[in-house]
Amino acid sequence: IAISLVGLSIGILLLPIIFIGNLLGNRGKLFYTQERIGKNGIPFKILKFRTMIKNAESNGAVFTTLNDSRITAFGKFLRKARIDEFPQFLNILKGDMAVIGPRPERPVFVNEIAEVMPFYETRHVVKPGLTGWAQVNYAYGETIDDSLIKLQYDLYYIKHRNLILDVMIILR
Repeated sequence: IAISLVGLSIGILLLPIIFIGNLLGNRGKLFYTQERIGKNGIPFKILKFRTMIKNAESNGAVFTTLNDSRITAFGKFLRKARIDEFPQFLNILKGDMAVIGPRPERPVFVNEIAEVMPFYETRHVVKPGLTGWAQVNYAYGETIDDSLIKLQYDLYYIKHRNLILDVMIILR
């Protein structure tokens, strides 16, 4: 709760800059919600600052790539600085997420990945996190193969999670 309140406070301080940047660079709604899978496979709505063009997935859901053309110029800045994640501190306060844990994934991708990867849904035994062991140890995942590598990190975290590992993740 304390970390969430600090994160929300920082987010509120940055809000005027983000609002102006969004107005000029994104030209759309400031906030964006998306369904993700949480603990025990229960869906929830994740909250983020919008970083993509309007109707970015009009042709269906696809993994975001490193140089995705759907991401706006201001959105690239928000993502690189990880500022787009600040609204998720509200998800943490609501109890949908934790600060540390496997990143929550979209239902369509959970189903797709679970078909080819045994134990993928094991990551749902803990709350998803704002950041996690996979995020600090592996580059941006944009394929099923990347998801397999990230799953290995997530399973390691689930098996070995403790305060020291959480502090290491926060420091990274």
